[in-house]
Amino acid sequence: MGSKRLAYKNLLPFAGKPLVGLGIEILRQAKLVDEIVVSTESELIARVALDFGATVLRRPVELAGDEVPSVPVFQHIVENHPCDVHVNFNINFPMCDPAVIDRAVELAERDGEALSKPFAVWAQSVERLANYRDAYNIPSAMRSIFEDDRAGPLDVHTEQDLLDTYRAAQGLKPEGLPEGF
Repeated sequence: MGSKRLAYKNLLPFAGKPLVGLGIEILRQAKLVDEIVVSTESELIARVALDFGATVLRRPVELAGDEVPSVPVFQHIVENHPCDVHVNFNINFPMCDPAVIDRAVELAERDGEALSKPFAVWAQSVERLANYRDAYNIPSAMRSIFEDDRAGPLDVHTEQDLLDTYRAAQGLKPEGLPEGF
């Protein structure tokens, strides 16, 4: 809910679905994902996530601020939902192919961690996640940073990014779009 550049971003629609719901659907299509957990402090996002069949974990206040790094949030999820590999899917890439998620899981199983480029998927083994020394200074030399255009062409942070994503998916002049847009 706290997106500064695009208010309520995770609830905005893309392809007729709120981004958080679309993300849940994309994760569900990945072959190597067993459970989908949405960590949030927002009751509204929690209710939407439930509508799409995800498990919801209430994020504690101390993990909900703008300055909180991702790693403690991931660790909180794993503490409450044990797993072998944790996957963070960045719904800022609503056109991501689920195969990118599967690739990240495979690499994290092998190397302990994997990050797609563009940055749609970040996966860590539970051992790697438990042993971050400094959550603010994540090593830039991960063994498995992999390029994958299937992550999608755009990273949605602003209204213009979301509009560009629609244009990429629908084309510049979809049928039914009135003149002047």
